[in-house]
Formats: sequence, structure tokens, C-alpha cells
Amino acid sequence: MDRHKQQIKRDRQDLKRREINSQNRSKMRTLIKSVLAADSKKSADEHYSSAVSFIDKMASKNLIHKNNAARQKSKITNHLNTLK
Repeated sequence: MDRHKQQIKRDRQDLKRREINSQNRSKMRTLIKSVLAADSKKSADEHYSSAVSFIDKMASKNLIHKNNAARQKSKITNHLNTLK
């Protein structure tokens, strides 16, 4: 099979992008877990804004679907509202 320069470069870029996407997805999950693990409203508030912001960024970059982003934000918002 012929390997053109453009294809080689595209493969190299895909590997880099895949690694970045994997790191971002992992960071998003960690931020969500930090909000859900919080037992006081004050500590949850600190993590909440960064988590929502990051989820929105991931949705805007099409890393996750917009409905998935809405579902995740709803989940952490509901948790935040149940805390006293």
C-alpha cells in the first residue's frame, strides 16, 4: 500500500489529537466526580463552576454530544441542589 506524505502526517496528527481528547475526557469525568463526591455545599460550589465550564467546552468541540453535556450538567446540578 502506498503511503503518501499527507496520509503519514494525518496519522501523526490523529494520534496527537486522540491523546488530547482522551486526557480531556478523563479530566471531565474527574471534575464531575469531584462535584458528586462533595458532601458540603461550599466545597461542591467550588468544583461546580469549573465542571460546568469544562463540560460546555467539550460539547462545543464535539468531544461529547450536546445532549450528553446537558445530562451531565443536570446530574451535578441536581446533586448540588440537594446539598444543604
